[in-house]
Amino acid sequence: MTDYAKLDAWIDAHFDEEVRFLQELVRVPTDTPPGNNAPHAERTAELIQAFGFEAEKHPVPAAEVKDYGLQSITNLIVRRRYGEGGRTVALNAHGDVVPPGEGWTHDPYGGEIDGGSLYGRAAAVSKSDFASFTFALRALEAAAKPARGGVELHFTYDEEFGGLLGPGWLLKHGLTKPDLMIAAGFSYEVVTAHNGCLQMEVTVHGKMAHAAIPATGVDALQGAVHILNALYAQNVRYQQVRSKVEGITHPYLNVGQIEGGTNTNVVPGKVVFKLDRRMIPEENPAEVEADIRRVIAEGAARMPGITVEIRRLLLANSMKPLPGNKPLVDAIRKHGEAIFGEPIKAMGTPLYTDVRLYGEAGIPGVIYGAGPRTVLESHAKRNDERVVLEDLRRATKVIARTLADLLA
Repeated sequence: MTDYAKLDAWIDAHFDEEVRFLQELVRVPTDTPPGNNAPHAERTAELIQAFGFEAEKHPVPAAEVKDYGLQSITNLIVRRRYGEGGRTVALNAHGDVVPPGEGWTHDPYGGEIDGGSLYGRAAAVSKSDFASFTFALRALEAAAKPARGGVELHFTYDEEFGGLLGPGWLLKHGLTKPDLMIAAGFSYEVVTAHNGCLQMEVTVHGKMAHAAIPATGVDALQGAVHILNALYAQNVRYQQVRSKVEGITHPYLNVGQIEGGTNTNVVPGKVVFKLDRRMIPEENPAEVEADIRRVIAEGAARMPGITVEIRRLLLANSMKPLPGNKPLVDAIRKHGEAIFGEPIKAMGTPLYTDVRLYGEAGIPGVIYGAGPRTVLESHAKRNDERVVLEDLRRATKVIARTLADLLA
């Protein structure tokens, strides 16, 4: 029988060290874009070497990274083998994150602690799980001393762009093939399914003209408005399409960025906008993309003289639960309830993640880690992102106990 109390006690005794480790990770920016993330991987490898962990460094070739629209990616794998037989369990967290934006009351790269929370960009999503996974593994080796199986830490840097140069790259090149995997998540639920995501760039072309003689031009912005109205009308229709997965409601569409025109007194000749279409697990991505392209074409047709280019930026499939994930779900729910004092639901999430790539490779996985009940509470992708330190401590215990069960 595993002595869970010893695991918990080790984590409590080393928790100040875990917090300092997370602070160091937050202090190295990983804004994506621009996506210069190799320095963070180097710093992570340096920090965990002090714990006796040797990180394999797997740099993605510069040309591939540049073609992808980023600057540098080095993915890390730490392999710990304990004996013949048994499972290999991978723990994956991503270091890349969106830029901080405005409105912060704490330094986004300061790792400041205030009111029991640690603040900083990626403090919750998902550098917190660099810490929880690393210290759960240290606790496992110190207190449970497994005799078979193994654990791998996967620290990757391409979740924001879809994961193809993160976990996707490691899997494609045969660098890993674990039996089970846990990916960075939040503490009060274990996620077994998630939405897919289609992102597209739409360029609307018109014809520039002097604002004093607008009839000599074709207003690209007016054309874009027709297209945007048609797209936003889809959101009303999407509300009628319901998912059967708890935690996931319906599809939806968001236009997150728009730019165009040259000056106030010029009829705009070009407008570019980027859209994000979330797909529920029941939807077919090819059909979704074809429908979006149809809606855009119909909207553009309402403005004579307008032409449109559409470029797919990202297609992330939804995550569907694989039958083999039951040991993960059962262990996390059991220990989560014991540590947090409340039931831990198994459910879906409207987010998309790179966990789907493990599932597509036939590796059962779930999403669980350090964080609050909702994305909103974490301030992920907003100002003042933070992780509650007690959630970090308790999630680390849940992961350590789960690893002990899976390797017993």
